[in-house]
Amino acid sequence: MPAVAILDPVLTIDLPPNLTAATGMNALTHNLEAFCAPGFDPAAEGIAAEGVRLVRANLGNAYRNGHDLMARSMMLAAAALGGIAFRRGLGAVQALTDPIAALTNAHHGLATAVLTPYVLVHNRPAVEGRIDRLAAYVGLEKGGFEGFLHCLLSLRQELGIPHTLRGLGLDEARVRPLVAAALADPFAATNPVPLTEEGVSGIYMNALEGKLP
Repeated sequence: MPAVAILDPVLTIDLPPNLTAATGMNALTHNLEAFCAPGFDPAAEGIAAEGVRLVRANLGNAYRNGHDLMARSMMLAAAALGGIAFRRGLGAVQALTDPIAALTNAHHGLATAVLTPYVLVHNRPAVEGRIDRLAAYVGLEKGGFEGFLHCLLSLRQELGIPHTLRGLGLDEARVRPLVAAALADPFAATNPVPLTEEGVSGIYMNALEGKLP
């Protein structure tokens, strides 16, 4: 574990918008999955909630204007908070993304951005109460699980994130072999809903076809 993280926004001002979006959404997912993980660590839970709030408030500005040093600073802070918070564990987004990033040319952060809403819906029975609290904390006008999901989808659209894994060049034939690797990923163990072969396959298929409630 690092002893120090040096967060210098000047080093990030020329990061292209597409990579700003992908890495920023990856920071959001680290915080969101840590917030939803089943372990008991209230300090990390609070850190993760603040990380989500910072991403929501600043990623759009950093994407539109890479020289906005305040937005860049807050995104670095959010990423660092996610790195601290995921001592609580991550979950299915990370577990399903790792095989995609390992076996294809898809950018890791971009793949997480695509998968996150589908995993959130899959985990809804276990995390809805947490997401209600998170939606209130980040200040959403439309609260609750539905309000948070809408906010997440709107942010992805604003950033030009594909809605489906097909947008990353994947299809069913390429995804099916990834199920076993996702189940074996260490972060699968801390998903709020225990992962099964059927569940992982279902998330991948929904993410291919864009199936959300």
